[in-house]
Amino acid sequence: MSVAFVTYVCLIVVPYMRHKPLPTGDPSRLEWHFFVPCRDEEPVIADTVVYLRTTFPHAHVWVIDDDSEDGTAAVVTSLRGPRHGGSGDKHLHLVQRRRPLARTGKGDALNSAYRALKHWMGKHADTDRAIIVVVDADGRPAANCLEVCAAGHLFGDGRVGAVQVDVRMSNRGVPPAEGGFLAKRWGSALVRMQDLEFRSAIAAIQLSRGHTGTISMGGNGQFTRLSALDSIVEGAGPWRGALLEDFELGVHLLTAGWHTGFTVDTHVDQEALYSMRRFLTQRTRWGQGTMQCSRYVRRIWDSRHLSTLGAAEMLYYLAQPWMQLLGTLIYPIPFVLLGFRAAEDPVAVWEWFSGGAWLLFATYGSFGLMPFLIWGPIYRKKCEPDKSFLRGVAYGFGYALYIYTFYITSWRALIRMIRGNNGWTKTRRNTETHTSVVALDH
Repeated sequence: MSVAFVTYVCLIVVPYMRHKPLPTGDPSRLEWHFFVPCRDEEPVIADTVVYLRTTFPHAHVWVIDDDSEDGTAAVVTSLRGPRHGGSGDKHLHLVQRRRPLARTGKGDALNSAYRALKHWMGKHADTDRAIIVVVDADGRPAANCLEVCAAGHLFGDGRVGAVQVDVRMSNRGVPPAEGGFLAKRWGSALVRMQDLEFRSAIAAIQLSRGHTGTISMGGNGQFTRLSALDSIVEGAGPWRGALLEDFELGVHLLTAGWHTGFTVDTHVDQEALYSMRRFLTQRTRWGQGTMQCSRYVRRIWDSRHLSTLGAAEMLYYLAQPWMQLLGTLIYPIPFVLLGFRAAEDPVAVWEWFSGGAWLLFATYGSFGLMPFLIWGPIYRKKCEPDKSFLRGVAYGFGYALYIYTFYITSWRALIRMIRGNNGWTKTRRNTETHTSVVALDH
């Protein structure tokens, strides 16, 4: 298993390291609509709307207010300007939801904007030209994202229904504003690991999925063709009820016959979490969402639009949290047995160890750590070339430790499922101090 895993890592590393920027396209040939789901986002929404409207003046921005308890809606309304007299911003739209229909998940919020857009466009709109871009309330898509996504190998190809862009952490290298020396160092390290994870490991995996035809979607920087969304509408809209609504969307698009794309030639910036507690909450929800998507195993395996290799890759992804659960039970067994044996006859165990068994431990450790350690130097070379090689090695060791948090979150996700807790959990932003504030986009 270790050899197979190392081989898999090598196969995804090579395309990632060899990637060169590809030609861009003409964004004016398409119609762009940014969906920004919000729930109590008053501190950040104004800057986000101004950024989107300034950077992409011909695009429409749809802010979805999920019954916020702060002034989110009022901020957007003020930015829209006068509604009469022709001086208002006709490219800025506000979709307001009200309880009890509101606060039921990010997917439902996006479905509300989808229905509002369909009504606004009318029945005879060209849905093949319309591209929906999901952006977090504090997200910052790169200025070149429309040109890159309009390229011939992406939305320039009519078979492509969705494109995911690279994700970067906007606060990488920036220590938290509060806390002591150790707390700031810890927060900065956690942010760095999140940036490494998305920009190297996840980016490499996504590029390799281009060969299996199984590129998945992410919650931020997710571009989807409106006609593709129309083709998978069920019930209230194309987004369904899983906590991992972005991956779930990708499953429905791929099994419906659409192609998906991924590019590292552009990106979206988002804020990483400094707090380990909030990080574990976020990843627990992601893990639980992956477990929920296990209900699509049969759909994936039976799809005539996926190759056997593609179906196997998607099923492997869905199996990861379950394998992590199993691993926490199986991996310690040899060491527990060895501990009992050492307690009974320490001399015999030492002779066995010094007589050559140490090679087994060295081999096991190398194959277990190397697939994670290599991402540090790779990340340094591709993303942070100004850092020293030793810093890259340190990143690799940090990432190897970082990965073990997923064993914790898998158990937390399972416990939530057993308890029937399938709702959205709170993940506060770094600048938020009140636990009553909930962000939809983390």
